[in-house]
Amino acid sequence: MRISFVILLACTVCNPSVFAQAVSGNIFGTVLDPNGAAVPAAAVTVNNRETGVSRSATTNDSGNYTVTDLASGTYDVSIAKTGFSKFVQQNVAVSVAQSTRVDASLQVGQETQEITVTEAPPGIETDRAEVQSQLGGRQIQELPVLNRNLTNLTLLAPGATLNTFQHAPSENPQQSTLVNTNGQEFSGTNYLLDGMNNNDQVLGITMVNPPIDSVNTLVMSTSNYDAEYTQAGGAVINVQTRAGTNDLHGSAFEYLQNNIFQARDAFTQGLHAPGTPAPPNRGIPELRWNQFGGSLGGPIVKNKLFLFGDYQGTYRRIGASQSVRVPTAAERTGDLSDLGIPIYDPATGNADGSGRTAFTGGIIPGSRISAPAAALLAALPQPNTSGANAAANNYATSGVEPFDTHQFDIRGDQYLTDKLRYFVRYSFLQASITAPGPFGLYGGPAYPAWGFTGASDARNQNVAGNMTYTFSPSLLMEIRFGMSRYRVSVSSLDANQQLANTVGIPGLNLPNRPDTNGLPNLTINGEGGFSMGYSCNCPLMQRETVFDYVNNWTWIKGNHTFKFGGTAEPAWNQRLPSDNHRAGVYNFSPTVTSLASDSASGLGLASFMLGLPSSFARFAQLSTDQEDRQNRMFFFAQDTWR
Repeated sequence: MRISFVILLACTVCNPSVFAQAVSGNIFGTVLDPNGAAVPAAAVTVNNRETGVSRSATTNDSGNYTVTDLASGTYDVSIAKTGFSKFVQQNVAVSVAQSTRVDASLQVGQETQEITVTEAPPGIETDRAEVQSQLGGRQIQELPVLNRNLTNLTLLAPGATLNTFQHAPSENPQQSTLVNTNGQEFSGTNYLLDGMNNNDQVLGITMVNPPIDSVNTLVMSTSNYDAEYTQAGGAVINVQTRAGTNDLHGSAFEYLQNNIFQARDAFTQGLHAPGTPAPPNRGIPELRWNQFGGSLGGPIVKNKLFLFGDYQGTYRRIGASQSVRVPTAAERTGDLSDLGIPIYDPATGNADGSGRTAFTGGIIPGSRISAPAAALLAALPQPNTSGANAAANNYATSGVEPFDTHQFDIRGDQYLTDKLRYFVRYSFLQASITAPGPFGLYGGPAYPAWGFTGASDARNQNVAGNMTYTFSPSLLMEIRFGMSRYRVSVSSLDANQQLANTVGIPGLNLPNRPDTNGLPNLTINGEGGFSMGYSCNCPLMQRETVFDYVNNWTWIKGNHTFKFGGTAEPAWNQRLPSDNHRAGVYNFSPTVTSLASDSASGLGLASFMLGLPSSFARFAQLSTDQEDRQNRMFFFAQDTWR
């Protein structure tokens, strides 16, 4: 159990962010008369221009007022007091986890007289310590973002830098970008979606990366954030989804990219032996990147009940090419003389490698070639290009990776009474990836453009529910519930076949153990080397589930705004990895066929053909139902004194 208790006392003229809420915002200010004296007991009314929902408050003895728990949107603020003209400020923008200041100087006059300010108040905050960046819905939708990836926008925050590595898409199909802020590692970032936990604690990524059309506000806090968020070690990324309004609104989009207009890479694409026909499409791998979807929101009951939904589908056929080396036809028979390196028979001489007898002419007799090595070599394609030397890459290959995602969000908001409102939202992501290797079923090195060879299937979900009840203008209760789930399964493309048994390597594909199926991962080092099999972290099965129970209270007393509450997070995580391939990992070193006194001798290819690996490892795990369980609890209390 992890318990964090934070008490924050803010003694400043005003710190608007301190009493902001994770799923809503606030409007506050001070009302004065023409002489600069406070105006107590003035009636303050704020009205949401999109939904027609109104909230009210009264100024205290110091002329201060605060209206809490406001949904993101644009508001009109009206302030009235007997003996003064009515003051109206229009177009006041309210965002999640922020507060907007609207001060008023009332003029002596009749209440029927009205002073209206149509321009929004200045957005620059000079009286707050929090370092925060905010993007509104229009900015988010209009900024150019590759692949419409929302997490890329977090790089716009001050102090944000791209991490030096990114997780492979097999375990991160939602493509959450790893960003470090102010020197803090990406794993310290706290991702919130409508105030609910949206973190994969194992990989340090967001579970659901929502479509851009679904986002109303993105707030990035990098330091000095509220006590409510102090469980974060780095930045707090708070995403608020869009809600329906009294006006029917929507969007539709489709983006298409293909290989027709791409330039050819002369070093890896379109290569072919002289006299043979050129590959189709100039040798450029197929590329079909189609992203489409839309959104729709509007009223079910005007001023009371609203609905919003969105969908985004992505079909990607991502082509890639690479140049690798495969053994020549002569080498497959044991003739390694073309490589120009002497090889020695490990069956002769001493254990330390001395006194060994050389294979005459660099040729291994056919009778000495192991049957599994011969079967594996027969499965490899023949060279189709010529390199600068015998050990250079001689096989140009290309492939296409299908990478498809489907995701949607649906949200409903209801204002039951002036005091009680709630919303619920469900987000879903389904992703599948199939990344073939250059040797088909027998795998091989991953295409650099993909960084992965194998198959991945993922289903991520996020649920959020929020209810607020206003007991009085000075007392507010907030209850939130959420659930986040990350589920991914990664496997090799030969996972349903016992390829090790097929090629004659016994004891690897165990009976009644399908997790040990497939070909072992083989790495042949040194001149003329190559690799086969799958080096992915597979099979991998991970299922992470986090529940959130939140209860917060806000109490305004005079010039003090007290906020306190707590969060309970039961978290369950099951991760069944394969740090080494469960069918085995073989390494073949040149030292096995070298002479101790000749450091330039020996070939890993010769060691492989003799069936003599230098090392072997495999990941073995009998249990398949173990699970980490945590009960996390966070409490906070703070007082803002204006």
